[in-house]
Amino acid sequence: MLFDNLRVWRDSVARSGPENMAVDEWLTTQAEEGPILRFYDWAGDWVSLGYFQSLEEGQRLFGNEVFYVRRWTGGGIVDHREDSTYTLVMPRAERATSLRGGEIYCAIHRAVVAALEAGGTNCELAVGDAGGESAACFERPVRWDVVAEGKKVAGAGQRRGRWGILHQGSVMGGVERLGDFLAKKVTVWESPQLGDLSERYGGDDWLKRVR
Repeated sequence: MLFDNLRVWRDSVARSGPENMAVDEWLTTQAEEGPILRFYDWAGDWVSLGYFQSLEEGQRLFGNEVFYVRRWTGGGIVDHREDSTYTLVMPRAERATSLRGGEIYCAIHRAVVAALEAGGTNCELAVGDAGGESAACFERPVRWDVVAEGKKVAGAGQRRGRWGILHQGSVMGGVERLGDFLAKKVTVWESPQLGDLSERYGGDDWLKRVR
């Protein structure tokens, strides 16, 4: 297990892309007492861009019939219309944050594999990068992504800071039991009442920062 204790928040509010990204960043200020796992939904048809991906590339892949938001984490361009989305925030004091980027990515995705298999999906970790090039996250699995019958079913982006690690994951399938495979003890967490946190993520300066 990665953690001794884990707080799990099933966010019952379907939020816009900017709101979801802002809440995830806000969670990094709430993790001093231990890691938090958030499951959440999207209000509308959203595609998220990795920190280094361009809006133009997203529009080339998914057109103009969806809304776009830029994540604070890396990774590819993700279509959230059919996925399950979660965020894991780990404070710096946790032993897990001492792992290197690839190591923590692998460890979290081992738990994702276990959660998916508990729900009846046979899957495994990708042991290497797939060939070809695509900015679309699910078109090209990389090492330690989750694949089923050769097709990517789970990926993620990460950001590491002085406060710890932010891991934003997307899964094609249900992972409601993910917390059980990440921690020895899981407790339900309810966030305080949140106002509108989306100012930065909803602005054109942020969305179009990569050209």
